[in-house]
Amino acid sequence: MKAIHARKLIKSIDKTYTEMFSGKIFTVGKGAVAVRSHSGKASHTVIGVHGFLENHCYFTQSYQDATTELILLTCSNYHVPVNGLSPEPAPWEIPIKALEGTIEYDASILNQAMENLPTTENIRVHGHSRGGAVVLEAIIQRPDLYKNADVVLEAPVLPQGQLHPLVMALLEPVSHGMWPWVIRFINSTPTTSYGNGFFGKMNTRKKQLLGKIFTATKDHLTIVRNIENIMEWMERTPFDVYNDIKHGTFLIAKVDRILDRGLMLTSAENSPNSMRIIETEAPSHFVTLDSQEWIPSLDFFQETNLQTAQ
Repeated sequence: MKAIHARKLIKSIDKTYTEMFSGKIFTVGKGAVAVRSHSGKASHTVIGVHGFLENHCYFTQSYQDATTELILLTCSNYHVPVNGLSPEPAPWEIPIKALEGTIEYDASILNQAMENLPTTENIRVHGHSRGGAVVLEAIIQRPDLYKNADVVLEAPVLPQGQLHPLVMALLEPVSHGMWPWVIRFINSTPTTSYGNGFFGKMNTRKKQLLGKIFTATKDHLTIVRNIENIMEWMERTPFDVYNDIKHGTFLIAKVDRILDRGLMLTSAENSPNSMRIIETEAPSHFVTLDSQEWIPSLDFFQETNLQTAQ
């Protein structure tokens, strides 16, 4: 990468989206982990891993129960979508050797959170899109941490998958140095002009979260590195990772214009019987933003765990 391009890519991007949050935020390397306050003793723990150009708010309305302990990752070099709270260094943080902005780096953040934060035995790890690959990579790194976890992979980046052909066609002519201009152009363009094509039918929550997606990261370099790493990770990762998942669900959209749905489904079909494949009627890549009805019940997972223990 030429030095002039690198300088343009590392220029900072201002944070444009925040929501109210009650709880604690820990910094872990170049990322963060937020723990939402909950009332009384928690009965379930949910760890959410957001996707490419998203933030942890993707999961906050899906898991609102007062007895759910919600732990939310902010991937490396992404803005934490919270104002008014000062992040504190995680006392259990260990150095991360992987390159920041990669699935491997963010998987290490997830594993540190998984090892140190849950206070219940009923743990769900929910990854959307790129977050699905982060979850799978975390399992590759530390399968012992996930032997009893419920894994939900929503419209996920999967082994041997690909980006949607339309996305590939749009990315092909974009060189590294063009990204700052491309992003500036997209952010100055009304979402309505391209939103329905990529995001499907919009609703209030989708408008909130997807309105300024290209300001989710702290710099343009992270956007480029995320894209390149996603494609490389899909190509080199085998189906073997699925063998370490005891409880799992794939949520597949009816229409997905971000990832190649056919290859996603083929990859999912290479998983063992311990993983369910749910082909939803969701009209976009953002399955649970389209409708929360597709989110598997936490109670079902708890009952399954009890039956297994007996």
